Amino acid sequence: MKKNKFLKFSFICLLILFLFASCKKKETPIVEETKKDEFTTLTFFSADSNVSNKFTDMIAKIITEKTGVKLEIFGPEIEPSDEIALMLAKGTYPDFIYAKGDLPKLIEAKVVIPLDDYIEKQGANVKKLYGEYLSRLKYTEENPSIYALSAYEIKTKRYETSGTMQIQHNVLKEFGYPRITTLEEYENILYAYKNKYPTINGKKTVGLSLNTDGWYWLLSLSNPGNFVLGYQDDGQWIVNQETFEAQYKFLHPEMHTFYKWLNKMYHLGLLDPESFTQTEEQWREKIKNGIVLGTSFPLWGLKELNSKLIATDMGGHSFAFLPVTASSEIKDPSLKDYGFSGGWGMSITSSCKNQDLAFKFLDWFCSEEAQILVNWGVKDIHYAIDENGKRYETTTIPGVAGIGKWTYPFPQAGSGYLDSTGNPFVKSNEDSILRNYSFVEKETLNAYGVKMWTDLFPSSQELGVSSYGQVWLYPLPPNTIDLVDRADAFVKQSIIQMVIGDKEDFDSAWKNMQQGLQEMGIEKAEKELTQLIKSRMDFWEN
Repeated sequence: MKKNKFLKFSFICLLILFLFASCKKKETPIVEETKKDEFTTLTFFSADSNVSNKFTDMIAKIITEKTGVKLEIFGPEIEPSDEIALMLAKGTYPDFIYAKGDLPKLIEAKVVIPLDDYIEKQGANVKKLYGEYLSRLKYTEENPSIYALSAYEIKTKRYETSGTMQIQHNVLKEFGYPRITTLEEYENILYAYKNKYPTINGKKTVGLSLNTDGWYWLLSLSNPGNFVLGYQDDGQWIVNQETFEAQYKFLHPEMHTFYKWLNKMYHLGLLDPESFTQTEEQWREKIKNGIVLGTSFPLWGLKELNSKLIATDMGGHSFAFLPVTASSEIKDPSLKDYGFSGGWGMSITSSCKNQDLAFKFLDWFCSEEAQILVNWGVKDIHYAIDENGKRYETTTIPGVAGIGKWTYPFPQAGSGYLDSTGNPFVKSNEDSILRNYSFVEKETLNAYGVKMWTDLFPSSQELGVSSYGQVWLYPLPPNTIDLVDRADAFVKQSIIQMVIGDKEDFDSAWKNMQQGLQEMGIEKAEKELTQLIKSRMDFWEN
């Protein structure tokens, strides 16, 4: 630990000396102090942003230098959909907006502008980056305009995964690294470890703790329900892979499996009773204390937690990633290739007084220069090129200078995209991932006889490519969005009550929930989405 701190301190000193020497030689600094009148401030509301996300780090300053745009970023103070509704009611909007699934409401209200003419006349970088997938940015067959540049990867290659469930490395090590592939096996090993170690660092051991705070319930409570059945990530839907009929997933006859298991875990004392009342920060604090044996959350939300545990000499308490399903016959869908769906992304609003500059900013973000900068940083400081022309990072300090911070929800090339030199745009390639594995990850993977976490999962080739993308990115009509939001709120509360309720009441409570959904008219949304899937597939094909 001391050695790592010394190396980081040494690197920082060298970096300061390098910058000082550069200035002393009167060379042009990487980022010059920009005078107030040399850039234009554009406001940006992101539904996924913190309330205030400062655009002030090194990479952000370089972006401003290149584009003449400084972003003033803000996020929702209440639920994102409610924040969008308030904007619509007030009629006041930022320059840029990332509204996620509420984009159709903004299109219907003519709040966001079509980008087609801009792309045709000034969008050389947009055309080049999206290439053959440019048409997938079009809204619908009836309204084939482009209103947003996608916030998601254009070409993806899956080098990483969080799997369905995660578990502490210490738990696996304690029992000789058994292969855990089913809910029953996962339950048994948590039970055995918790019984053997009822406390960790003087605090009560927690078996499985979930983060269901706000919209996170979709990730920790909703998504695992279909993942353990082998169904791909289509949000709140399950799609028949032959007929392409969409079903609100909580009407699927097998969807009770995961929640009935959670009910069992609750009564065994393995499910954290605070899973449905704790805040995100309380959940994170438990994990950082090393007392949580298992959880279910996407990789992007666990990386920082794992890093903090490792940095505090608690690497054994960080999480391993497992392909857990309801039975050994079911394939974990974690490495599914979804292709490119278009869908949600950054839009320019009709309130923007400098729409030309706003589009030029987005077009620059699609350039090779921009994609390398936001993913890798500055050449000869954050990365270098070896004798074979291969790009490699020269510093691995997490979050240094804002590297990786300005990729989402901006246009993204993706992990399967190569630049003009044949180098990947994204650092998450096999070499960099192997190099950055922690000592405890390497120990666990070595015990399983594999190189990477993805080696434990059914491959992307085995799972095939989705012919319709992912339907959670589809633009449903505003009234249908409201219907699904009401159904989701009803389902969340119903499931929580079922999980903590008596075992004998579970089946009848599940039937009552499904009856409530039918009375709500959710089948109307199913029919609309089914038609949308089929028409979109025809649209893409033509």
